[in-house]
Amino acid sequence: MTVLDELSGFEFEDVMEDVFRNLGYENVRQADRVADEGRDIIMEETVDGESRAVIVECKHTDSVGRPVVQKLHSAVATYDYDGPKRGMVATTGRFTGPAEEYTEQLDANDDPYPIELLDGSDLRELADDVGLDLYNGRIEILCDETLRPYDPTRGPAGAVEDAFRDIENIDATEIPDPELWVNFQPTVTVSARVDATFETSVGIIHQIRERDRVVIEASQDGPERASRPLSRLVSANLDQRIELNEEQLAETFTELSTERFGQTETEYKEWSVDRLRRKHTMTVQYTGDNNVTYTKECEPNQSDISVESITPVYVPRIRAIVDFGRYSYPYEYYAAGPSRYTVNDGIHRCRQCGEADEDSFTFCGNCDSINCPDHTKTERLVGDPVCTGCAVTEQFFYSTKYFYDESNLEQFRAEYEAMPLHEKALENKPLVAGVALAAVLLVLFVLSGLV
Repeated sequence: MTVLDELSGFEFEDVMEDVFRNLGYENVRQADRVADEGRDIIMEETVDGESRAVIVECKHTDSVGRPVVQKLHSAVATYDYDGPKRGMVATTGRFTGPAEEYTEQLDANDDPYPIELLDGSDLRELADDVGLDLYNGRIEILCDETLRPYDPTRGPAGAVEDAFRDIENIDATEIPDPELWVNFQPTVTVSARVDATFETSVGIIHQIRERDRVVIEASQDGPERASRPLSRLVSANLDQRIELNEEQLAETFTELSTERFGQTETEYKEWSVDRLRRKHTMTVQYTGDNNVTYTKECEPNQSDISVESITPVYVPRIRAIVDFGRYSYPYEYYAAGPSRYTVNDGIHRCRQCGEADEDSFTFCGNCDSINCPDHTKTERLVGDPVCTGCAVTEQFFYSTKYFYDESNLEQFRAEYEAMPLHEKALENKPLVAGVALAAVLLVLFVLSGLV
């Protein structure tokens, strides 16, 4: 027995919704459940520029006879739609001879409401065609598209070079090639139209007419709304997705892994619709006929939200390590060609205090560390930056001086000993300025006393 046969009636209908949406049908949706657990699928297709309605009857049975097909034909004929329409019966089993003969007769008579039959064998082929795989009694999304893991004009190291570019006292072109790991993480983007009207006895009090989009992190742990930066990255680059060629990318990255989508397209659709209903729910104040102010919570119904598209795509999460001198610098980000969203920046992080919120960082050529302004000093002998972590220090005229090493310190000591007193005093300019200011104030005080 195949997995398709093991699905419940509702699961089968969810599967068919996924299949039809992936086949390119438009506005695919399920009607409300009824007592006999039947749920038709209603969707649209465009033929030669003309929109046509398609009414689908799903039957999770061993065989489907002529009465089911006849009933659907009547339902199609009476369905309220301004345009051409046709029917379709999808079953996990097979169709009887009379059922097939009935549809053939409709075609022969050029009936305006033709009926298409899809049996279990047809459905498995369609699922394969649209990249859906049956496992554990469910339909898994099999996605073969990803956002670009790097800017093709600059190569895989481009993002790391950019991160080093604004570090003072370092040439980004001299940075060694980083080691790169990539994990392709699944996302699903659900685009929907929200169309809701709320009325009371005084008329319309609130309307919603807008398109919305939900970007979902679709891991095995369950759906989670993507953070705002990740959502912006996916939305802005969704039209630029490419084929995920793991064999080719394995030549670029040290290690490559691909996560699995955790749920079906229908489950992501229902999850998104629920979130959109919450998002667009608001409390409205209005004045009644008796001039009394009322409040009403306006929450869209499920039928007010029409899902227009469900787009799965992988987002590359890149982890880079740059070994530069004595330190390793990590950098982790989501990539979309030249765009990215950084989640861990070990380059713009002070080696002394760990802070990462400074506007500028400086490279210490003495120990190969990157540091914030509070932990970067000027080497007294050569005038280049040196960090407080590696510098040798000593006080001269009550001022702390920083040196690369003991050799530079010894050389400056000799120079300092040979300096005249006024030059030694200039080694502590703030102190000299303070003494001068105090002397001026003292003179002014004495003069004012004499007057």
